[in-house]
Amino acid sequence: MQPSATLSAYAPLASSLASRPVSGLVSSPVPCPMSGPSAADARRPELARLRRRIDDAFDAFAAWPDPSQQAEFARRIHAALAAASAARPWLTDAERAGDPQRYRRHLLAADPLGRYAIVSLVWQPGQWSPVHGHQTWCGYTVLDGTLTETLYDWDASAGLAIEKRSHPRAPGAVSFVRAGHGIHRLGHGGQGDHGDNLYARPAVSLHVYGVPGERIATDVNDVVRVAETAHA
Repeated sequence: MQPSATLSAYAPLASSLASRPVSGLVSSPVPCPMSGPSAADARRPELARLRRRIDDAFDAFAAWPDPSQQAEFARRIHAALAAASAARPWLTDAERAGDPQRYRRHLLAADPLGRYAIVSLVWQPGQWSPVHGHQTWCGYTVLDGTLTETLYDWDASAGLAIEKRSHPRAPGAVSFVRAGHGIHRLGHGGQGDHGDNLYARPAVSLHVYGVPGERIATDVNDVVRVAETAHA
């Protein structure tokens, strides 16, 4: 699988992250409640299997300074998330707990070498992420419920993201994107159709980010400015 081409590159932002402020960049991190892993997490076979497959992907590209740039690495992460999504429900009740104010993160596991972190995100009906790009590679799959993903193009001359299209992301949907190559928004609701049964109950997604666990809140998302005509 090739790294996602559906999310537009925003190289003017990604190439300048070290010299903020950048035109179009609003803030990082994204406010969001987050809990940490329990000692029992590492003993769950589903989580252990996911970690092993991610480790194998890194091992296969150990000679590369940035494995995420390789199509085969992306394919392996995609396959690992697809397998985790297809497994019987394996998150604990605590890892499915939401927050009434905003979507919530639960840190499930952090690679001891600092290469990645695995997180569950819990979405109450009507909760959305900000429009954002990614400082790091990331992959996600939907475990329960249906999310809506809105994709954006980057207008370098205006320094703004422009809404392109939206589509539902049903259970089992998987996505992978490299750092600096995507602007999107995830949420648990339809565009103007929050009463739909698809969005009546909480949704849960599983994410892998290419950062150490302690840096999830600071080094994953870059919130970007959006053209006034885009969905806000």
